[in-house]
Amino acid sequence: MKIGIPRALFYWKNPYLWEEFFKSLGEEVILSPETNKEIVIQGTKISDPETCFSMKVFFGHVFWLEGKVDYIFVPLMKSNKDKLEYCPKFFGIPDLAKILVKTPILTETFDQRKRPIEETLEKIAETLNKDQKTTRKAIAAAFAREKEKKAKEEHDFYKTVKSEKKKIVLVSHPYNLYDDYINVGIRKKLGDLGIETICIDEIPLNLGLKFSPEVKFHWEFGREIMQKTEEVLRYDIAGAIEISSFQCGCDAVLKEFVEKRFKQSKIPFLYLIIDEQSGDAGVQTRLEAFVDTLK
Repeated sequence: MKIGIPRALFYWKNPYLWEEFFKSLGEEVILSPETNKEIVIQGTKISDPETCFSMKVFFGHVFWLEGKVDYIFVPLMKSNKDKLEYCPKFFGIPDLAKILVKTPILTETFDQRKRPIEETLEKIAETLNKDQKTTRKAIAAAFAREKEKKAKEEHDFYKTVKSEKKKIVLVSHPYNLYDDYINVGIRKKLGDLGIETICIDEIPLNLGLKFSPEVKFHWEFGREIMQKTEEVLRYDIAGAIEISSFQCGCDAVLKEFVEKRFKQSKIPFLYLIIDEQSGDAGVQTRLEAFVDTLK
Protein backbone atom coordinates (compact mmCIF):
# COMPACT_ATOMS: atom_id res chain seq x y z
CA MET A 1 0.00 0.00 0.00
CA LYS A 2 1.24 3.48 -0.87
CA ILE A 3 1.04 6.20 1.79
CA GLY A 4 1.56 9.75 0.56
CA ILE A 5 2.94 12.42 2.88
CA PRO A 6 2.82 16.10 1.85
CA ARG A 7 6.29 17.60 2.32
CA ALA A 8 4.86 20.74 3.92
CA LEU A 9 3.41 22.21 7.12
CA PHE A 10 3.05 19.36 9.68
CA TYR A 11 5.74 17.28 7.94
CA TRP A 12 8.50 19.59 9.14
CA LYS A 13 7.35 19.33 12.76
CA ASN A 14 8.46 15.68 12.81
CA PRO A 15 10.22 15.13 9.47
CA TYR A 16 11.51 11.64 10.21
CA LEU A 17 8.89 10.27 12.58
CA TRP A 18 5.99 9.93 10.12
CA GLU A 19 8.03 8.50 7.28
CA GLU A 20 9.89 6.02 9.50
CA PHE A 21 6.65 4.90 11.16
CA PHE A 22 4.90 3.97 7.93
CA LYS A 23 7.99 2.36 6.41
CA SER A 24 8.45 0.25 9.54
CA LEU A 25 4.83 -0.84 9.22
CA GLY A 26 5.79 -2.24 5.84
CA GLU A 27 4.09 0.41 3.72
CA GLU A 28 5.55 2.21 0.73
CA VAL A 29 5.95 5.90 1.51
CA ILE A 30 5.78 8.54 -1.20
CA LEU A 31 6.76 12.07 -0.23
CA SER A 32 5.67 14.93 -2.40
CA PRO A 33 8.73 16.60 -3.96
CA GLU A 34 10.52 19.59 -2.55
CA THR A 35 8.48 22.75 -3.00
CA ASN A 36 8.79 24.20 -6.49
CA LYS A 37 7.12 26.86 -8.61
CA GLU A 38 4.45 24.50 -9.97
CA ILE A 39 3.40 23.36 -6.47
CA VAL A 40 3.13 26.95 -5.24
CA ILE A 41 1.12 28.02 -8.30
CA GLN A 42 -1.27 25.09 -7.88
CA GLY A 43 -1.68 25.70 -4.15
CA THR A 44 -2.32 29.40 -4.69
CA LYS A 45 -4.84 28.68 -7.43
CA ILE A 46 -7.02 26.46 -5.23
CA SER A 47 -6.73 28.60 -2.08
CA ASP A 48 -8.80 31.43 -0.73
CA PRO A 49 -6.95 34.78 -1.05
CA GLU A 50 -7.00 35.19 2.74
CA THR A 51 -5.19 31.87 3.31
CA CYS A 52 -1.68 32.17 4.75
CA PHE A 53 1.19 31.34 2.42
CA SER A 54 2.25 28.17 4.26
CA MET A 55 -1.26 26.74 3.83
CA LYS A 56 -1.23 27.53 0.11
CA VAL A 57 2.03 25.59 -0.19
CA PHE A 58 0.51 22.70 1.79
CA PHE A 59 -2.49 22.53 -0.54
CA GLY A 60 -0.12 22.38 -3.51
CA HIS A 61 1.69 19.40 -1.99
CA VAL A 62 -1.58 17.58 -1.22
CA PHE A 63 -2.78 18.15 -4.78
CA TRP A 64 0.50 16.77 -6.17
CA LEU A 65 -0.15 13.45 -4.38
CA GLU A 66 -3.65 13.11 -5.83
CA GLY A 67 -4.01 9.82 -7.74
CA LYS A 68 -0.46 8.68 -6.96
CA VAL A 69 -1.11 6.90 -3.64
CA ASP A 70 -3.73 4.81 -1.81
CA TYR A 71 -3.89 7.21 1.15
CA ILE A 72 -2.66 10.73 1.84
CA PHE A 73 -1.60 11.11 5.47
CA VAL A 74 -2.81 14.36 7.05
CA PRO A 75 -2.93 14.30 10.87
CA LEU A 76 -5.07 16.63 12.94
CA MET A 77 -2.49 18.03 15.35
CA LYS A 78 -4.22 19.50 18.38
CA SER A 79 -1.69 19.69 21.26
CA ASN A 80 1.84 18.60 22.13
CA LYS A 81 3.35 16.75 25.10
CA ASP A 82 3.41 20.00 27.11
CA LYS A 83 -0.37 20.34 26.60
CA LEU A 84 0.08 23.43 24.42
CA GLU A 85 -2.00 23.86 21.27
CA TYR A 86 -0.66 23.88 17.74
CA CYS A 87 -1.57 26.67 15.35
CA PRO A 88 -5.34 26.61 14.57
CA LYS A 89 -4.68 25.84 10.91
CA PHE A 90 -3.43 22.39 11.95
CA PHE A 91 -6.92 21.60 13.27
CA GLY A 92 -8.68 21.89 9.92
CA ILE A 93 -6.23 20.54 7.36
CA PRO A 94 -7.60 16.95 7.23
CA ASP A 95 -11.11 18.19 6.40
CA LEU A 96 -9.79 20.72 3.91
CA ALA A 97 -7.68 18.02 2.24
CA LYS A 98 -10.78 15.83 1.87
CA ILE A 99 -12.45 18.64 -0.05
CA LEU A 100 -9.48 19.16 -2.36
CA VAL A 101 -8.74 15.60 -3.47
CA LYS A 102 -10.54 12.32 -4.10
CA THR A 103 -7.71 10.18 -2.68
CA PRO A 104 -8.70 8.93 0.82
CA ILE A 105 -7.20 10.96 3.67
CA LEU A 106 -5.60 8.91 6.45
CA THR A 107 -5.91 10.89 9.68
CA GLU A 108 -6.17 10.77 13.45
CA THR A 109 -6.27 13.48 16.11
CA PHE A 110 -2.97 13.97 17.93
CA ASP A 111 -4.11 15.59 21.17
CA GLN A 112 -1.60 14.77 23.89
CA ARG A 113 -3.78 16.42 26.51
CA LYS A 114 -6.04 13.38 26.11
CA ARG A 115 -3.70 10.56 25.11
CA PRO A 116 -0.01 10.00 24.34
CA ILE A 117 1.19 10.04 20.75
CA GLU A 118 1.93 6.31 20.89
CA GLU A 119 -1.76 5.49 21.35
CA THR A 120 -2.71 7.64 18.38
CA LEU A 121 -0.11 5.94 16.21
CA GLU A 122 -1.58 2.60 17.29
CA LYS A 123 -5.02 3.73 16.05
CA ILE A 124 -3.51 4.61 12.66
CA ALA A 125 -1.89 1.16 12.49
CA GLU A 126 -5.26 -0.43 13.31
CA THR A 127 -6.80 1.40 10.36
CA LEU A 128 -4.12 -0.21 8.18
CA ASN A 129 -4.85 -3.64 9.73
CA LYS A 130 -1.46 -4.02 11.40
CA ASP A 131 -0.89 -6.40 14.30
CA GLN A 132 0.23 -5.15 17.70
CA LYS A 133 3.76 -6.54 17.45
CA THR A 134 4.43 -4.84 14.11
CA THR A 135 2.93 -1.61 15.40
CA ARG A 136 5.08 -1.50 18.51
CA LYS A 137 8.25 -2.09 16.48
CA ALA A 138 7.26 0.66 14.06
CA ILE A 139 6.61 3.14 16.87
CA ALA A 140 9.95 2.32 18.49
CA ALA A 141 11.77 2.72 15.16
CA ALA A 142 10.07 6.07 14.51
CA PHE A 143 11.03 7.51 17.89
CA ALA A 144 14.57 6.16 17.61
CA ARG A 145 14.96 7.92 14.25
CA GLU A 146 13.67 11.18 15.69
CA LYS A 147 15.99 10.89 18.71
CA GLU A 148 18.92 10.37 16.35
CA LYS A 149 17.96 13.54 14.47
CA LYS A 150 17.76 15.58 17.69
CA ALA A 151 21.19 14.33 18.81
CA LYS A 152 22.73 15.41 15.49
CA GLU A 153 21.06 18.83 15.72
CA GLU A 154 22.47 19.34 19.20
CA HIS A 155 25.96 18.34 18.06
CA ASP A 156 25.76 20.70 15.07
CA PHE A 157 24.51 23.55 17.26
CA TYR A 158 27.44 23.41 19.68
CA LYS A 159 29.81 23.19 16.72
CA THR A 160 28.24 26.26 15.12
CA VAL A 161 28.28 28.45 18.24
CA LYS A 162 32.02 27.84 18.55
CA SER A 163 32.63 29.17 15.05
CA GLU A 164 34.57 32.43 14.73
CA LYS A 165 32.20 33.62 12.00
CA LYS A 166 29.34 35.98 12.74
CA LYS A 167 26.24 34.06 13.71
CA ILE A 168 22.61 34.85 12.92
CA VAL A 169 19.70 33.00 14.48
CA LEU A 170 16.78 32.34 12.15
CA VAL A 171 13.42 32.49 13.94
CA SER A 172 10.41 30.86 12.33
CA HIS A 173 8.36 27.69 12.01
CA PRO A 174 10.25 24.66 10.70
CA TYR A 175 8.13 24.60 7.54
CA ASN A 176 9.59 28.02 6.70
CA LEU A 177 13.12 27.36 7.91
CA TYR A 178 13.77 24.12 6.05
CA ASP A 179 11.87 24.66 2.82
CA ASP A 180 14.47 26.46 0.73
CA TYR A 181 12.01 27.39 -1.99
CA ILE A 182 9.70 29.11 0.49
CA ASN A 183 12.47 31.03 2.28
CA VAL A 184 14.25 31.85 -1.01
CA GLY A 185 17.37 29.93 0.06
CA ILE A 186 18.11 32.22 3.00
CA ARG A 187 20.58 29.90 4.70
CA LYS A 188 22.71 29.57 1.56
CA LYS A 189 22.52 33.30 0.90
CA LEU A 190 23.77 34.07 4.41
CA GLY A 191 26.44 31.38 4.11
CA ASP A 192 27.70 33.04 0.93
CA LEU A 193 27.95 36.28 2.92
CA GLY A 194 30.20 34.57 5.46
CA ILE A 195 27.51 34.05 8.09
CA GLU A 196 26.84 30.98 10.24
CA THR A 197 23.10 30.38 10.66
CA ILE A 198 21.33 28.81 13.63
CA CYS A 199 17.71 27.69 13.23
CA ILE A 200 15.71 28.41 16.36
CA ASP A 201 14.19 24.93 16.66
CA GLU A 202 17.66 23.30 16.64
CA ILE A 203 18.68 25.06 19.84
CA PRO A 204 18.82 22.57 22.74
CA LEU A 205 17.11 23.81 25.86
CA ASN A 206 19.07 24.19 29.07
CA LEU A 207 16.72 22.47 31.51
CA GLY A 208 18.27 24.46 34.36
CA LEU A 209 17.46 27.79 32.74
CA LYS A 210 14.64 29.61 34.50
CA PHE A 211 12.09 30.82 32.01
CA SER A 212 9.49 33.41 33.00
CA PRO A 213 7.71 34.43 29.79
CA GLU A 214 6.33 37.93 29.50
CA VAL A 215 3.25 36.41 27.91
CA LYS A 216 2.06 32.85 28.41
CA PHE A 217 1.31 31.76 24.86
CA HIS A 218 -1.11 28.87 24.49
CA TRP A 219 0.44 28.08 21.08
CA GLU A 220 3.23 25.52 21.34
CA PHE A 221 5.44 27.37 18.87
CA GLY A 222 5.03 30.69 20.73
CA ARG A 223 6.33 29.33 24.01
CA GLU A 224 9.03 27.27 22.31
CA ILE A 225 10.37 30.19 20.27
CA MET A 226 10.46 32.52 23.27
CA GLN A 227 12.11 29.87 25.43
CA LYS A 228 14.76 29.09 22.83
CA THR A 229 15.31 32.79 22.27
CA GLU A 230 16.29 33.07 25.94
CA GLU A 231 18.64 30.13 25.51
CA VAL A 232 20.39 31.44 22.39
CA LEU A 233 20.95 34.84 24.01
CA ARG A 234 23.46 33.12 26.28
CA TYR A 235 25.76 32.78 23.26
CA ASP A 236 27.60 35.19 20.98
CA ILE A 237 24.91 36.07 18.43
CA ALA A 238 25.47 38.87 15.92
CA GLY A 239 21.89 39.18 14.68
CA ALA A 240 18.44 37.65 14.40
CA ILE A 241 16.08 37.29 11.44
CA GLU A 242 12.44 36.32 11.84
CA ILE A 243 10.73 34.80 8.80
CA SER A 244 6.95 34.87 8.60
CA SER A 245 4.43 33.66 6.05
CA PHE A 246 2.18 36.37 4.67
CA GLN A 247 -1.24 36.37 6.39
CA CYS A 248 0.00 34.40 9.43
CA GLY A 249 -2.11 35.83 12.25
CA CYS A 250 -0.21 34.05 15.03
CA ASP A 251 3.15 35.40 13.85
CA ALA A 252 1.76 38.91 13.73
CA VAL A 253 1.33 38.69 17.52
CA LEU A 254 4.50 36.75 18.31
CA LYS A 255 6.78 38.97 16.24
CA GLU A 256 6.45 41.92 18.62
CA PHE A 257 7.72 39.89 21.59
CA VAL A 258 10.55 38.23 19.65
CA GLU A 259 11.81 41.55 18.29
CA LYS A 260 11.56 43.22 21.69
CA ARG A 261 13.62 40.49 23.37
CA PHE A 262 16.48 40.64 20.87
CA LYS A 263 16.55 44.43 20.90
CA GLN A 264 16.69 44.40 24.71
CA SER A 265 19.95 42.49 24.27
CA LYS A 266 21.09 45.03 21.63
CA ILE A 267 21.07 42.41 18.88
CA PRO A 268 20.10 43.67 15.40
CA PHE A 269 16.77 42.24 14.21
CA LEU A 270 15.30 41.84 10.71
CA TYR A 271 11.73 40.79 9.92
CA LEU A 272 11.06 39.12 6.57
CA ILE A 273 7.59 38.32 5.24
CA ILE A 274 7.45 35.66 2.54
CA ASP A 275 4.71 34.85 0.04
CA GLU A 276 4.24 33.53 -3.48
CA GLN A 277 5.56 36.85 -4.83
CA SER A 278 8.83 36.87 -2.86
CA GLY A 279 11.70 37.68 -5.19
CA ASP A 280 15.24 36.44 -4.94
CA ALA A 281 16.83 39.81 -5.66
CA GLY A 282 14.78 41.69 -3.07
CA VAL A 283 15.63 39.24 -0.29
CA GLN A 284 19.30 39.23 -1.30
CA THR A 285 19.48 43.02 -1.09
CA ARG A 286 17.88 43.12 2.36
CA LEU A 287 20.19 40.39 3.67
CA GLU A 288 23.29 42.16 2.36
CA ALA A 289 22.19 45.42 3.97
CA PHE A 290 21.43 43.67 7.26
CA VAL A 291 24.77 41.84 7.34
CA ASP A 292 26.55 45.16 6.73
CA THR A 293 25.03 46.53 9.95
CA LEU A 294 26.39 43.70 12.14
CA LYS A 295 29.34 44.37 14.42
